[in-house]
Amino acid sequence: MIPLLHVTPGDPTTVEFLKLLTQVLRGSVATRKRTTQPNSKDCAEGEDVKLPCNHSTISGADYIHWYRQNPNQSPQHIIHGLQSNVTNSMASLTIASDRKSSTLILPRVTLRDTAVYYCILRDPQWDRWGCTCTVSLW
Repeated sequence: MIPLLHVTPGDPTTVEFLKLLTQVLRGSVATRKRTTQPNSKDCAEGEDVKLPCNHSTISGADYIHWYRQNPNQSPQHIIHGLQSNVTNSMASLTIASDRKSSTLILPRVTLRDTAVYYCILRDPQWDRWGCTCTVSLW
């Protein structure tokens, strides 16, 4: 089951991301770098939404990336970080001091934020493994 954030908005790595997603779905990617997320998250418009991601197998060089995908569109990069907390115009990423978990924070969500959200680990050589979370507004 693919998780979804119900609330919705190119990334140059879209082709690579889709290749990875195909490998994941085929089971051909090593499972040494797993992430786990809740399957879905319901929220009300105007709320700040927190999407947790656990990644206990993270290595020292792995970056934590978040993407979102709207129906019939390519995945869109939201934010990434290595060790410290990061904020941009779309979201904030908080990373635990041991790096085994992180949280994507979407401020004041609207219906346009409804999408599938992917938490992915990526090392400098682009080796990645990820999973998804769906958020729904009610």
